[in-house]
Amino acid sequence: MLVHPWDAATDEHEVWSFVQAQGFGHLIAPGRRELPVVVPTQFVLDAPPAGRPDVLLHLARPNPVWAALDERPMVLLSIAGDWAYVPSGWKAVGDEDPALGIPTTYYAAAQLVADATVVDDDEGKLAILRAQLAALEPEMAHADPEVHLRRLPGIRGIRLRVREVTGKFKYGGNVDVAHRTAVAHHLGARNGPGDRSALEHLLRRMDAPET
Repeated sequence: MLVHPWDAATDEHEVWSFVQAQGFGHLIAPGRRELPVVVPTQFVLDAPPAGRPDVLLHLARPNPVWAALDERPMVLLSIAGDWAYVPSGWKAVGDEDPALGIPTTYYAAAQLVADATVVDDDEGKLAILRAQLAALEPEMAHADPEVHLRRLPGIRGIRLRVREVTGKFKYGGNVDVAHRTAVAHHLGARNGPGDRSALEHLLRRMDAPET
């Protein structure tokens, strides 16, 4: 994806924080075929004491992704979110004509290039399921996945070892503070789906050192 310098992540921590907060993306397995297999999927991160986290997920055994992974285990995990449409009139300050403003969309995105390892043993799959439940249901009582042991053959796990990380945070970094402040005011007033998270990114990046 195209990442202008003003939209680039300040560091990898910013990207991983976004990835973890989203927890959902598209796993793209090109294999060696004309079109890649694209799988929308939930995932969790397995963060080691040092270094990049691994990504853990599981999918149904009939999924076409397995054949693509057999052909080539390198994949791309694409995550996008926290988006908000910015109308043309919001891009004007002072005496500027709102009709001449240029509309845009604010959003964040991350792309992770990774090597995929298929997890087929029961203990490995149970470990992935436990990690997902711990991340997604930390305060909810739930049985250990082992109670569903007879259903484990219906799924396979995947561990992604990430080799490349790209992040994009398109929140007006190419305009001055006055114009970004005007958009922030409008986002707060509209308060529609995605506006609050977009506003948080906008204000956070306005306070951060220039990328």
